[in-house]
Amino acid sequence: MDTILVMDFGGQYCHLIARRIRDLGVYSEILPYNVSLEKIKAINPKGIILSGGPNSVYEKGSPQLTEEFYKYVSDEDIPILGICYGHHLIVHQLNGKVESKEHKEYGQTDLIIIEDKGLLEGFNKKETVWMSHGDQVKQLPAGFNVLAKTATCPIAAYINNQKNIFGVQFHPEVVHTPKGNIILKNFVSKYAKANKEWKFEDWIEQTIMGIKERVGTNNRVILGLSGGVDSSVAAALIHRAIGDRLHSIFVNNGMLRKNEANQVQKTFKDKLRYRSFHYVDAEELFLNKLKDIEDPEEKRRIIGHTFIDVFEKKTIELEKEYPDIKFLAQGTIYPDRVETSATSNASAKIKSHHNLTLPDNMSLEVLEPLKDLYKDEVRKIGVKLGLPNEIINRHPFPGPGLAVRIIGSIDKEKLNILRDADEILIEEIRKAGVYESLWQAFCVFLPLKTVGIMGDYRTYEYICAIRAVESLDAMTANFAKLDMDLLERIGTRIINEVKGINRVVYDISNKPPSTIEYE
Repeated sequence: MDTILVMDFGGQYCHLIARRIRDLGVYSEILPYNVSLEKIKAINPKGIILSGGPNSVYEKGSPQLTEEFYKYVSDEDIPILGICYGHHLIVHQLNGKVESKEHKEYGQTDLIIIEDKGLLEGFNKKETVWMSHGDQVKQLPAGFNVLAKTATCPIAAYINNQKNIFGVQFHPEVVHTPKGNIILKNFVSKYAKANKEWKFEDWIEQTIMGIKERVGTNNRVILGLSGGVDSSVAAALIHRAIGDRLHSIFVNNGMLRKNEANQVQKTFKDKLRYRSFHYVDAEELFLNKLKDIEDPEEKRRIIGHTFIDVFEKKTIELEKEYPDIKFLAQGTIYPDRVETSATSNASAKIKSHHNLTLPDNMSLEVLEPLKDLYKDEVRKIGVKLGLPNEIINRHPFPGPGLAVRIIGSIDKEKLNILRDADEILIEEIRKAGVYESLWQAFCVFLPLKTVGIMGDYRTYEYICAIRAVESLDAMTANFAKLDMDLLERIGTRIINEVKGINRVVYDISNKPPSTIEYE
């Protein structure tokens, strides 16, 4: 299969590049920047994209490519596209000059096109692009020409026609660059000449076969089934591969939404008829371990390790009846790995994820069939596997649950307040018909008390923040411009019906620079 190789220099959008290439119907694979040349040759890529990254190319110890790499791509006539850090690296290593600039560019910027052919064919003379850089190219190597500029960046895109080397200072992979896909399409089709051979049907078949081969004919798998999109699709794939040797374990960690424990059991036991469904009530255990813990990373660590402990305990019980349980399956997807910096040792860490916070002595092998997919891709797989609509279109829910939607320490009172507020929010956006148009909507408990008036009484109660975003893949997101009458209904109901809250605020921040979740 024709492959576009994405080399990871630590940028948080690295996986998004690969995702966009797959959207074009071409298979893409990500490897760390320091992968061996032998591995690259084994893949035999049609084209190579160098990702962005947090470093400066002129810094000591910054990620670099070898002379052998450049010789290989030149000898094999493999086109290269550098994005942000990759844009700088090509110039730096081919005897050009990159330097730090006093004027930094972050956010949307007007790109002025100098040459609208080839890589930029399809662009108007001025286009909006997404910048995120403090360095810029000062001088191009011999044989390179400028394709585009901005008001403060004279070399925002370049080309070496003879060697098919390209670089862009901006990020074509993010939705904030509206015509970014045109650049990727031009690179993939005009220069890499890669065939469109990537299909979901092929992926499903290959993944199921891979699970069969790895698990074998006798071993069993336990799966952390939350009822969300990711774990449900993972379960469906694994069940297709090994049938009833999959044991789905639903752990009530006390951080679930209102009535969620009952709803999940009803869906999977009654509607989907999962025969090997096991319910574990561990609410008290989790709450005791989380008592007085305020740091979000520590919360995630505790939840992750406790989750595994509960699984291992349940596994020991199950082994008495079902021997040969060897695997722990998880619904880990690309954004989980990106934000945990699991791909490249150069990555800038954003947060840990409970799926990846595993103890060194864990006795089970981890099985993650969705680890190379984004959420909307997972949903498409779920549709093809025949999962119910209420699962496929369910909003994402973090692994640590409401623990990361309560700022600071957690207790049952705060959890119940948040559950009641969140139930009202979801009920109202469903009534308004906007639930499925939103990527995510949820309430956040802020441990701040403010003065209010209810009737003739002065109150001193907590603040509830509402977060609603629109996104395609969670790597970037815009806050949803909800109708003000809808927001007023939601706020009024929460204040009137949820004891403990007397003020509701609406979050109008985008990602980046903010994250979707608060912790």
